[in-house]
Amino acid sequence: MTDHETANKLAFERLAAATPVFTEVMTAGDALPGMKPNVILTSGAPMEWEQYTGGQRAAVIGGALFEGLASDAGDADAKLKSGEILVDGCHDYGCVGSLAGIYTASMPVLAVENTANGNVGFCNFFEGPSPKRLNYGTYDEEVRDTLLFVQDVIAPTVAEAVKRSEGGIPLRPIIRRALGMGDEMHSRNAAGTLLFGREMVPYFFEMLGDKPEEVRQTYAFMSDSPYFFLRLSMAAAKATADAARDIERSSVVSAMAFSCSQFSIRLGGTGNRWFSADLEPAQAKLFEGFTEADIEFMGGESVITETVGLGGFAQASAFTLQEYQGGTPEDMAELNRSMYEITVGEHPEYKIPFFGFRGVPLGIDAFKVVESGIQPVMDIGIAGGDGRQIGAGVLRAPLACFEQAVAAYSEEYGGV
Repeated sequence: MTDHETANKLAFERLAAATPVFTEVMTAGDALPGMKPNVILTSGAPMEWEQYTGGQRAAVIGGALFEGLASDAGDADAKLKSGEILVDGCHDYGCVGSLAGIYTASMPVLAVENTANGNVGFCNFFEGPSPKRLNYGTYDEEVRDTLLFVQDVIAPTVAEAVKRSEGGIPLRPIIRRALGMGDEMHSRNAAGTLLFGREMVPYFFEMLGDKPEEVRQTYAFMSDSPYFFLRLSMAAAKATADAARDIERSSVVSAMAFSCSQFSIRLGGTGNRWFSADLEPAQAKLFEGFTEADIEFMGGESVITETVGLGGFAQASAFTLQEYQGGTPEDMAELNRSMYEITVGEHPEYKIPFFGFRGVPLGIDAFKVVESGIQPVMDIGIAGGDGRQIGAGVLRAPLACFEQAVAAYSEEYGGV
């Protein structure tokens, strides 16, 4: 076995062995390494402020207003230009964000520990079922009220419940079961949310005597939000993927993310370096009344789920998605099967019933992507310029990212 193969085997083993456990809720300022009061985090490889456009730019400004760092949008823009307010990428702070992925210091985050490796991944809370959300580039009084409701009611209640669990809530068993119940842990998390709610119920019952209204509101929020578990699956995926970072000679992908304009990847063997290329058009099914002209990319790091074999890499577990994001069962199965050709192995526990309980394809190898020309496929929500979700679909990672990564790997290590 070559050094390259040995390194990729180690990366695969770490991904497969990951045991994510939801341990606590903290503020971003307390939880994220290096986070400061004047920092706004957003999705994708970091860019200069002037490179952010559209909804992602508006979301960063909204985050600054929510945090009280600026008096109005113009003031926020000026402070972001001058560097008084800093914008940075989520991944370098150990977290991931959905769509625009905004983090400010006061926002609550979910902490998930990979107990097999000792590292922690973070994700912010789902903002609720309202179509108007900060992560879709909208900030107004309604959005502010929702963020404060999550911060003041939902997060503290969930925090106390998980504290009462004395050890946290293991997520690996939930993900394993949810895959068998129709989820792929990215665009469909309905079963995961139900299973997680079941785990939380005993602790909510214990709290009813002291906080009946907060418990009622929190359980209602979770019940009305089938995507509640997405943020936990993202944090679990981040904690899993980070275990495959910094493995010398590994060509296994350790992160995928995109901004308003570029898609980026990292490899385990090339450290924190991002390899980026222009986003490709998504294959989308849009809600009634919208056209392709309404589509606007504004970032996204929920593709960390695909990085660890979920989402589009488990699409054949979630055939009901055809009604939501288009395609046919045959298309979904074919796409899913093709992902086995660009990965190192199959997950020992996360399995797809339709494939005879074959493990999900795990460990994207950049060399296999380039050699085969098969682009990783991801299930995503589609954002619109009016600041809301307008559909869903499939996005493919640009081949150019992987070509750059392979070239950089070969320059550093002299090929494979």
